[in-house]
Amino acid sequence: MKQNHIPLDKQSKRKKKEYHADRRGGWGNLNPVTRKPPNPKAYNRKKSKQRYEHEPCLDFYCY
Repeated sequence: MKQNHIPLDKQSKRKKKEYHADRRGGWGNLNPVTRKPPNPKAYNRKKSKQRYEHEPCLDFYCY
């Protein structure tokens, strides 16, 4: 059977949404999240912890 063509204006809201979702392209390999480098002047808690984890213990109370 041949389906009748119904204009987009007369279709239901759900059908319009499906139609536009199919026509719309994806981002592909591009991530839409805006990225920026970290502020070098800001305090970074993780950086200060890493510094002390890798240093050898030279304190008297390390035993």
